[in-house]
Amino acid sequence: MDNTTDGTWDSLPVQLHESILQTLEELKFTHMTPVQSACIPLFMSNKDVAAEAVTGSGKTLAFVIPVIELLLKREEKLKKMQVGALVITPTRELALQISEVMGQFLHKFPQFRQILLIGGTNPIEDVEKFKDQGANIVIATPGRLEDMFRRKSDGLDLASSVKSLDVLVLDEADRLLDMGFEASLNTILSYLPKQRRTGLFSATQTQELEKLVRAGLRNPVRITVKEKGVAATAAAQKTPARLSNYYTICRSEHKFNNLVAFLRQHKHEKNLVFFSTCACVEYYGRALETLVKKVSVCCIHGKMKNKRNKIFADFRSLKSGILVCTDVMARGIDIPDVNWVLQYDPPSSASAFVHRCGRTARIGNQGNALVFLLPMEETYVNFLSINQKCPLQKMPPVSDVVDVLPKVKAMSLADRAMFDRGMRAFVSYVQAYAKHECSLIFRIKDLDFASLARGFALLRLPKMPELRGKTFPDFAETTVDTETIRYKDKNRQKQRQKMLKERETNPLPRRTFTKNKSWSKQKAKKDRRKKVSAKRKHDEDSDVDNEDMKELLNDTRLLKKLKKGQISEEAFEKQLTTGPKSKHKTEELDDASEQQDVS
Repeated sequence: MDNTTDGTWDSLPVQLHESILQTLEELKFTHMTPVQSACIPLFMSNKDVAAEAVTGSGKTLAFVIPVIELLLKREEKLKKMQVGALVITPTRELALQISEVMGQFLHKFPQFRQILLIGGTNPIEDVEKFKDQGANIVIATPGRLEDMFRRKSDGLDLASSVKSLDVLVLDEADRLLDMGFEASLNTILSYLPKQRRTGLFSATQTQELEKLVRAGLRNPVRITVKEKGVAATAAAQKTPARLSNYYTICRSEHKFNNLVAFLRQHKHEKNLVFFSTCACVEYYGRALETLVKKVSVCCIHGKMKNKRNKIFADFRSLKSGILVCTDVMARGIDIPDVNWVLQYDPPSSASAFVHRCGRTARIGNQGNALVFLLPMEETYVNFLSINQKCPLQKMPPVSDVVDVLPKVKAMSLADRAMFDRGMRAFVSYVQAYAKHECSLIFRIKDLDFASLARGFALLRLPKMPELRGKTFPDFAETTVDTETIRYKDKNRQKQRQKMLKERETNPLPRRTFTKNKSWSKQKAKKDRRKKVSAKRKHDEDSDVDNEDMKELLNDTRLLKKLKKGQISEEAFEKQLTTGPKSKHKTEELDDASEQQDVS
């Protein structure tokens, strides 16, 4: 189904609750977006919905409003511990955002309580909160939700609470599969009642998404919403209509200088900068804090635990600033007034490129995106145009570029923590590059490692399999002995000195790597080892079961012999406590019973 129309909320073919209309007016949502006008009537008329709409098109309201309306129409009112609606989303930031939107409506409906179940918080606190306050609407990430279902021993019976479920929403549904949540989703779905409304919402419909349709959708209405004025054809672009999408070409050693120059020129705006790995975010984020003055620089990546929620909330409230992040921020996140999305590293998958761009130009606003490409990567532009219906235009070179790399080197010389970050970032970048989905374009064998190392402002090259046996005359290592670089943090420096002394007295055996095998290839070998180990464990478990069965049979045989008078009670007790567990011991028992018979 294609839908290119929108209108006022009064024009819906279904009547919305007066308090919902009041809230929409207070929030200044005077008109529906196409995805809202298409989905809300269907959801409210008890249809299952699988909706695809470009990122930033207002999908959250398209399910928040029907969720509340469906709960209001229940014949039996929900009790404190009864869950009527469940919203599952891939990241905690997106869950926080949905919870915030839901809360804006629920303040007019005090009979409903919502609870947020996400990582980065104490699960016991979540259990206690649920037991104490109850919840009718649960917004959760898959991992934490699955954990909550298993906490019956802590006094939480979530499986019983969801028996009253009316509606399930899977937001960013394709991403739920991309991030490997399929097993968790299957576990969660096994607890949910079959009689329910289900909605899948996503910016892209993938083949993997078809797997989720079996999650309880009965003859779902499929909705594909295009932007106004865009032809409803397969050739329609997937990015927002008011997004200006650019690319620039520069060598590895010039990329960071160009990025810093660009951010200095746009310091009064709100900008997102995407890197390929957590280590790159840590390294370059720290450098940007020093190099781009009088600007708030925040960093978010997937390995952060408790800090992420606060950092995300703080950045959303800023009028200007820089958020340095990984793809954990690429999907569904709604940060107000983002001016530029900068992709320092192209993402590992082409679909992620579109989602990154979608952090700006949301709900009809204007926005800009820029990706930095190496000269050998320029064919990626044509690939995106064909594969993702995402045309890019070339941006003129950034002006007033200054070489800031010496300052980054000075930061590494002044603090070993910065030096370590740089080495980790370089290694992680190479590993990520080796695993890029578009391996015909992003070819690791074509990487200029010397230029790349200069771009990372490295003091020396790390020891890694990809560099073994190669010489790099174009890369000048520092004359400083990097082993003498100290940590600024006094405690870390003390720990390092202690470790070095221990290493002098008890030298570690030299670590060996697989010959001519890059780490990226070794990972595949590790995966194979894991599979073999899992199979072996399964086999061992089977052996234990067989041993238990043999022991049971032997005990039964002994009992029969005792009843027939073939062995004495003393011999029975003795042989029973010995616990025969092998064929050899069983044969010994048989011999003993034969001797008893003779006597």
